[in-house]
Amino acid sequence: MIGKLIRLERIMNRETARTLIVPMDHGVTVGPIEGLIDMKTTVNQVASGGANAIVIHKGLVEGGHRRRGKDVGLIIHLSGSTALSPFPNAKTLVCTVTEALKIGADAVSVHINIGNGMEREMLADLGRV
Repeated sequence: MIGKLIRLERIMNRETARTLIVPMDHGVTVGPIEGLIDMKTTVNQVASGGANAIVIHKGLVEGGHRRRGKDVGLIIHLSGSTALSPFPNAKTLVCTVTEALKIGADAVSVHINIGNGMEREMLADLGRV
């Protein structure tokens, strides 16, 4: 259980046991968004502003790794969809927990749209994760 404790400490404030997590995974769904293009700069600003962790997709990990400054926890978002799909609210797993750990994740997240026609499949994905 020490690994779990270490990862939890990286995504929350040790003194208060509270956390500020900033989602930055919107680009997969809607494409480039102002403020989420130069990830090194944006992640640095978010960390300097007090965030404890960020949520990003696996493809942005290297661009968001700053190699300096205040540490910020890494939460890899495992599911995605695009606004161009005929089913934009049906999220699909695009990363595994093992892959997320290999690229440095402290935690993972999965998106489920309750009430969506694909809810059953998304809940099954959550169960597998």
